[in-house]
Amino acid sequence: MSKTWWIGLPIALACVGGGTYLWQTRPLELALTPPARGPAVEAVYAAGSIEPTVTLPVASKVMGRLTAVLAQEGDAVRKGQVLAKLEASDLQSAVDEAQARERLAQAQFARTRELVQQRFLAPVELDRVRSDLEAAQAAVKRTQSLRDVLTLVAPADGTVLRRDGEVGQVLTAGQVLMTLSCCAPLRATVDVDEEDIGRVRKGQAVVLRADALPGRTLKGQVQDITPKGDPVSRSYRVRIRLDKAEGLMAGMTVEANLIVLQREQAWLVPSTAVQKGSVWVAQNGRAHKQAIQVGIAGTSKTEVLSGLNPDTQVIVQPPTDLTEGRAVRALGK
Repeated sequence: MSKTWWIGLPIALACVGGGTYLWQTRPLELALTPPARGPAVEAVYAAGSIEPTVTLPVASKVMGRLTAVLAQEGDAVRKGQVLAKLEASDLQSAVDEAQARERLAQAQFARTRELVQQRFLAPVELDRVRSDLEAAQAAVKRTQSLRDVLTLVAPADGTVLRRDGEVGQVLTAGQVLMTLSCCAPLRATVDVDEEDIGRVRKGQAVVLRADALPGRTLKGQVQDITPKGDPVSRSYRVRIRLDKAEGLMAGMTVEANLIVLQREQAWLVPSTAVQKGSVWVAQNGRAHKQAIQVGIAGTSKTEVLSGLNPDTQVIVQPPTDLTEGRAVRALGK
């Protein structure tokens, strides 16, 4: 029994060692791909939202109670259209008082004119009462114009983006009741990191995507770059003019790629294949590390300027423990 055990042990160890060797030297099945022609794009990524190019606040010029709201969010309105009405009893009282003074001045002017015509008064008296009448008429116009501000109207054609007020609420002077968009199409505003703002310029092409419009790509150009950045977020605001804004609404979030450089028909390999200026390639069933010159590097594809032949089989995602000369073969073969 003892002799059998001593004889079987070397055989078992040899089998284990041989199996381990075969396992370690077996060809690895890996995804392989040759370089492919395509556009190489270098871009600055930014996120932001859609907003109107022009906004018009509609605010009350006096304090008053809101008695009527005649336009709602999303409504299209025309210039001069009544949007809301306010009530202010003190202004109405002022108008009534001014109109009473005007009636009195008119009566005094009529009586004085008759007396002057009958030569009971000197003509200079008629000039005095005429001046009083004109002052009373001006006071009526002034108080009526103040009363007219109780009716809030649209300053231009547009769309009601926001309404901040309910009937019965007292608005203070200068308080914005509604915000309108008008006069220009929608635009995108994005925040660009301060490390990338130096690569952004006016007129630069932009490709955008919105979560609200899946599968759709939007195009535009950089319109404005704010000269002062935000010291907290360390970013600069960039406004983008959109080629087409169909389907977009103010407030939608967007992701933008501001195109810095683009080359058509570049040689591309998967970015996962590139490791510190080199790739692993499969030649005659063996893995070899190949130095390359990298051009534009993207998230999914990387441009290769030199170092590869068009028919070279590049290992798409090389294992971390891959060694020079290791046996490899294409996945599924």
